[in-house]
Amino acid sequence: MDNLLRLLEGDCTLSKKQLAAMVGTSPERVEEAIRDYENKHIIMGYKAVIDWDATDRQDVTALIEVKVEPQRDNGFDRVAERIYQYEEVESCYLMSGDFDMTVIISGRSLQEVARFVSLKLSTIDEVKSTATHFILKKYKENHLIFKKPEKQEEGFYFV
Repeated sequence: MDNLLRLLEGDCTLSKKQLAAMVGTSPERVEEAIRDYENKHIIMGYKAVIDWDATDRQDVTALIEVKVEPQRDNGFDRVAERIYQYEEVESCYLMSGDFDMTVIISGRSLQEVARFVSLKLSTIDEVKSTATHFILKKYKENHLIFKKPEKQEEGFYFV
C-alpha cells in the first residue's frame, strides 16, 4: 500500500472512497491501512501547506546551518534532540557536507530569529558555529509551486 502513502502525502483530503478507487481496494481496507500506519507512526500527522505571503501574517523564516561537536556514544542525536525541543524549530536535519545540521525556524521578525540563534542555539555547548540564511521568497515547497494567479483581463475580444 505504498501507493496509498504517496496519495495521502500528495493530498490528505481525499476521501477513503476516493483513495480506495485509486489503489484498487475497498474503503474499509484503506481505513484499516491508514489506522495501522498512524499506530506505527508511519503517518505522523496531516498538514495543510499555506502560502503565508498571501495573508496578513508577517513572519520571517530562516535556515540555519549548524556545526556541532558530536557526543561520545550518542553522536549527533542528543544534540539534535536538544535543538528540536525548542518551540521555534520547525525542522531539524542531520546533513552531509560543510556543516552538520540544518535547522529551520520562523519568527515574527529578524530580531526574534537573531535572539533565538544568539540566546538559545549558540549557547548549546556542542554547537560550534552557526550561519543564518533568511528565506526571502518561496517558489516551491512540498511539490507545490507558490505562484500568484495571473490577473485575467476583462473584456471582449473579436477575432
